[in-house]
Amino acid sequence: MSVVEKVVRESAGAAPRSAQVPPSPVTVKDTGLSRETIIDLLLKTLYVQGARTGQQLTDSICLPFDIVDEQLLWLQERRFIEVRRTTGPSRGGYVFDLGNAGRERARDAFEANQYVGAAPVPLDTFRTWIENQSVRHLHTNRERVRDGFSHLVIKEDVLEALGPAINSASSLFLYGDPGNGKTVIAEAIATMFGGDIYIPRAVDIDGQVMVVYDPVHHKPLSDEEQQRPGEAEWLREPQDVDRRFVHIRRPVVFVGGELSLEQLDLQYDEFTKMYQAPFQVKAAGGVLIIDDFGRQLVAPRDLLNRWIVPLEKRIDYLTLHTGVKFPVPFDCLLVFATNLEPHDLVDEAFLRRIRYKLNVIDPDREQWEEIFRRECANRSIPYTARAVDYIYMRYYEGKGIPPRSCHPRDILDHILHAARYEEREPVLTPELLDHACRSYFLIMAHRAMNASGDAA
Repeated sequence: MSVVEKVVRESAGAAPRSAQVPPSPVTVKDTGLSRETIIDLLLKTLYVQGARTGQQLTDSICLPFDIVDEQLLWLQERRFIEVRRTTGPSRGGYVFDLGNAGRERARDAFEANQYVGAAPVPLDTFRTWIENQSVRHLHTNRERVRDGFSHLVIKEDVLEALGPAINSASSLFLYGDPGNGKTVIAEAIATMFGGDIYIPRAVDIDGQVMVVYDPVHHKPLSDEEQQRPGEAEWLREPQDVDRRFVHIRRPVVFVGGELSLEQLDLQYDEFTKMYQAPFQVKAAGGVLIIDDFGRQLVAPRDLLNRWIVPLEKRIDYLTLHTGVKFPVPFDCLLVFATNLEPHDLVDEAFLRRIRYKLNVIDPDREQWEEIFRRECANRSIPYTARAVDYIYMRYYEGKGIPPRSCHPRDILDHILHAARYEEREPVLTPELLDHACRSYFLIMAHRAMNASGDAA
């Protein structure tokens, strides 16, 4: 049994706070990599960074010093590297540099790929740890859902629909008119997932390197989060964790109209000869949000067809530039958000594969008023019910404009901007309300009046 398998089995019933930790490898075999792979990585690191101490090389490739030093001794014996000087009594303080033979081998190694950094983990190890930390192991209940959405004004029946969708860890389709909070709901779902996981910085696929860690989408835990005050000693971040992994909050990957089919497969750089993991791999263990669905350059049907196998099998297949296909876990809650009519985008067969569908409708007056009240408090604007009466009478009912959940925020921002310009306190007077609503609703009101005129 490998070190990884042993720890996974032992931690299967452990506490939910990332008790399952990738153990630090003890031998080269434990790394899952060949000795040649580690040696080439060390030589490339010296080639790029110049002379480095044994400890600096250890920190660079994120393997234990004993494993690194074993390879350094091998390289020294064959005169691939030389010791230039020492900065301390141990070999960790020896300063190593490339010899002529080492420089030549490093150039040959760069022909395969130009990756320099933390040693990658094997593909099988990546699969093991994603499965070990799967979103399918998470669950929520009514109390947690209410708490997670307490910052939003949402009806009870919507919350009741969201809870099972979150527990499914599968797929959710949010649709409805623009401005009613579909994106905000998707983001709140992502936040509710909470928790933390370990992901590898890079993955080795038969000698090819796929970079997984992305600081845009992955947020490492701070030292304080890893060692929480008053926490039991056995729950704290262990010292022998595999440093090839990064301890992050569960990822939230957010893409919009820029998404293309090519971005859902490996991104190969012909210059560096390395791969960037696609969005769904970076979202492993978390949430992938496809916002503004239907507004991508690629046809919605083609985009959705790409998800059929992953949604059903929870496995995706990626392709190397050599044509070799390999499976990766599809382990995320996939959320689509659109303000277009679902049946105009996809057919019934695909909608059936999306487990949960939720229509995010316009707020009723009670909801709208509560949103307005909260937004006033956020901006330190004195709330008055008469302002709500005025907006409804003059604009929603008077001009046939449908109320949206985003309107309170936007109207009050207009009032703040106008008040600052006039160097006065932001107060909900009819004058400032008209100033805000006329500039905000101008196009919408014009269309509404034209529609009523045509109907007449």
